[in-house]
Amino acid sequence: MSKVTSKKYRSWKHIPLALQIVISIVFAVSLGTLLSGQAANNPDLINHLATPCNLILKALRALATPLIMLAVLHSFLTADIPGKSGRRLATLLITNTTVAIFIGLFVANVLKPGSWGRLGAPLSTEAPSKTLDPWGLIQEIVPDSILKPLVDNNVIQLIFMALAFGVVLRALKAQQISEDKTDYQAIERVITILFEAVIRILHWIIALVPLAVFGIVAKTVALQGFAPFKALGAFIVSVLLALCLQACYYLLRVKFGSWVKPTHFLRGGSEALLTAFSTASSTATTPITFEALLEKIGLRESSASLGALVGSNFNNDGTALYEAMSALFIAQVLGLHLSLPQQLIVILTSIFASVGAAGIPEAGLVTMTLVFTSVGLPTQYIALLVTVDWFLDRCRTAINVMGDMTVSCLLDGKQRRVE
Repeated sequence: MSKVTSKKYRSWKHIPLALQIVISIVFAVSLGTLLSGQAANNPDLINHLATPCNLILKALRALATPLIMLAVLHSFLTADIPGKSGRRLATLLITNTTVAIFIGLFVANVLKPGSWGRLGAPLSTEAPSKTLDPWGLIQEIVPDSILKPLVDNNVIQLIFMALAFGVVLRALKAQQISEDKTDYQAIERVITILFEAVIRILHWIIALVPLAVFGIVAKTVALQGFAPFKALGAFIVSVLLALCLQACYYLLRVKFGSWVKPTHFLRGGSEALLTAFSTASSTATTPITFEALLEKIGLRESSASLGALVGSNFNNDGTALYEAMSALFIAQVLGLHLSLPQQLIVILTSIFASVGAAGIPEAGLVTMTLVFTSVGLPTQYIALLVTVDWFLDRCRTAINVMGDMTVSCLLDGKQRRVE
């Protein structure tokens, strides 16, 4: 009997996360429908269904700041970035990410998916009070103490600290390598171990996402019926349209900035894009992306490695686009208006937060909490986005990988060369 039980446990454990979430949604809808008649009598009991989701969101908020800090430090210490190519790589990554966020905000402002439905009574009727103050932003870049950004979830200060320590540690590493010293290896190992530990904990939390989805969907259906999901349907359409526009932008950049033809680019990279969609992990797709760039598209090894191996640590265009659209969507749902300065804050925060988005499924949910906090939006509403994130995560991961491939092609130049 124990063998049968163990076998069943292993079989459920090895079911893909996306399928687990779909199964959870089916059971949640059934439970929510059964409880809908008792909503008036036992609203508190039904509200308790969202407890697992609330706990998971708290855990994600707690992991957000150390994840970004360690991700930036780890990338600085382990990435091999040559000088001139490194500067061009940084320019391409910043440009692509900024364009992605602008596309996301443009689509969200035009289609206004949050106005297609309501997710219930807003937690607060007051508009977010945070505005863009350039001089105040410059003064706030430097934190009062090292631990303050970790406690306050301040992304700007966090990235400043991470970049400062990253640049210094990288310079010390280069100096010690030139002097044949190995002291830096101890620091590198510590940071690598801590980063892997955070990723391991994040994997545990992500494994509980189906339980969170079950609770929040059952509660929503029981108390509000299916009306709130109309807004989520509009949100899905808007995100998919924005991701398609970003893909078109990539193809235009490849056409005019590289010797690779867009049709050859899509055909040669199709396996990497399909793998990214199926696994929802840019990290798991990295070897396939690198091989596709070398063998099927025909790029030089230096260009392929910079884009697919180094750039992938910093390039998360699809994630940045999604996080910016999510913030604007929730603001629209709550009937709040994010002014242009506040949307600029969303742009800055999304750029910085996307750097720390690890290449594992659902990792964008972690950094999204920081984007919401930056403009005073309630992070509790991320819970409902979890119900559709399992699908959109796959789509934006494919765009992340497509962005890596685009950067590699642009680094290879307009004329084909052989190393």
